[in-house]
Amino acid sequence: MTKHELDLSTPPRLAARGLRITALGGLGEIGRNMTVFEHKGKLLIVDCGVLFPEENHPGIDVILPDFSSIRHRLKDIVAVVLTHGHEDHIGAVPYLIRERGDIPIVGSKLTLAFIGAKFQEHRQNPPTVEVAEGEKRSFGPFDLEFIAVNHSIPDGLAIAIRTEAGLVLHTGDFKMDQFPLDKRITDLNAFARLGEEGVDVFLTDSTNAEVPGFTTAEKDISPAINQVFRTSPRRIVVSSFASHVHRIQQVLDAAHEHGRKVAFVGRSMVRNMGIASDLGYLNVPKGLVVDLKVLEKLPDDKMVLICTGSQGEPMAALSRMANREHIIKIGEGDTVLLASSLIPGNENAIYRVINGLIKWGANVVHKGNARVHVSGHASAGELVYCYNIVKPKNVMPVHGEWRHLVANADLAVKTGVPEENVFIVEDGVTVDLVDGKASITGRVAAGYVFVDGMAVGAASAEALTDRQKLAEDGAITILGILDTRTGTLAEPIEFFVRGFAHDDDWIRGATKAIDDAIKEANERKMLDGHALEILLARTMNRWMLRRYRRSPVFTIIVVDA
Repeated sequence: MTKHELDLSTPPRLAARGLRITALGGLGEIGRNMTVFEHKGKLLIVDCGVLFPEENHPGIDVILPDFSSIRHRLKDIVAVVLTHGHEDHIGAVPYLIRERGDIPIVGSKLTLAFIGAKFQEHRQNPPTVEVAEGEKRSFGPFDLEFIAVNHSIPDGLAIAIRTEAGLVLHTGDFKMDQFPLDKRITDLNAFARLGEEGVDVFLTDSTNAEVPGFTTAEKDISPAINQVFRTSPRRIVVSSFASHVHRIQQVLDAAHEHGRKVAFVGRSMVRNMGIASDLGYLNVPKGLVVDLKVLEKLPDDKMVLICTGSQGEPMAALSRMANREHIIKIGEGDTVLLASSLIPGNENAIYRVINGLIKWGANVVHKGNARVHVSGHASAGELVYCYNIVKPKNVMPVHGEWRHLVANADLAVKTGVPEENVFIVEDGVTVDLVDGKASITGRVAAGYVFVDGMAVGAASAEALTDRQKLAEDGAITILGILDTRTGTLAEPIEFFVRGFAHDDDWIRGATKAIDDAIKEANERKMLDGHALEILLARTMNRWMLRRYRRSPVFTIIVVDA
């Protein structure tokens, strides 16, 4: 298998008839999916999503792809094509539209409806192009064909991209559920037809490449959901992704069967389910869904609440319920159903929410103790099946952490793809297709761009390090008044401490460490204000690490007497 080198340089100018593929997100991570295709001076973007922050990203709302490598070429973008409506594939589109407001946005009906709601929030109105499976459209030098794929959200599409350089097939997120709730299966006939035509590069979903066999059918979890409704004595709270239409449909069907009313909780859940219902993707029996205020007047055993927060997001409804910060107070006998996957990196946050709910007496049903979720991604058996019918010349695994990408690459090799034609790369690495041959040619910037409140890109890695230090070790402000005539302190050092547990011994020790350092420094050369600032910072950092094994954030203020 071909892996990139860490010291790759800026890629050379693309060959006249070549195609360049650059992932700006989605490789080595679950989220931030964005792939840029360059051909004949034009750019086509497939997906533009966000990555949700982990515990080492304090204060960050979402993480975006890095647009810097294409910012000077915004006018060359012919379209952004969206494979489906999940946040990790559409969430960053409004931030790209901020930079050029008239980029055409291409997607299926439901996908455009979901992104359209975001455009309204951001007060944007870019042109949109609705497509469906089986259609063909051209954007600049790219001829696109849209193919139905089954996923955990309706209306998913794979994209076939035809250019003078060759044919690329991008699966998007997909699986091969043979009994989908919406009766819309992955179009393997189209995959096979493209295979006969000759697929030069196959970009394949890697998320479940480590999982043997075939992904469980969506319908197979209905018995477990019905079991929850059959046995729960009081309220049922269901938490799921706000875009997981299939799962919400199963919950609505169970609630209707067991005579319970349903209320949606959370802005994104209310909005998305309203869109899905209006477009006919969600079948809601008349009178089943009611307002939360109406639901609260019903007996506990007639209530179902469907909310967000299945990934432990601190501001989501479920987390606030676990912390007793929500209007809905979880109590003894309530049942909470976490009907979603556990995204890598969110484990601690999710289990913290589960523990909080159990503390208040709830029975928590989740993937770990019941079959209440199935993945939306193809397992190893399905990927092998696809490799065998597509017969790609080159393979570039996408959408997954490193272990997923490597596992997917291994499957490609086992089905006969030459090792040198399987490319395991990370974000920013460029793969060029020229005269039917693919090769790694360089690297462009593809770092994290943090959204911090209203600020985009202002929060740096250094700022996040400081935030972590503040959270773990606290902050100390040191005020020194310098006698410039003698190079000594005119008054004793003052300490202003926040977040660091200390006592009088700490103050005496810190004061002595500073006094000794100043005395030693003045023996060499009399201190001025700037030199004293540097000395205080260096002395306190060393002393705190040696004595307390802590590294707080220091603010040094030196005033001339």
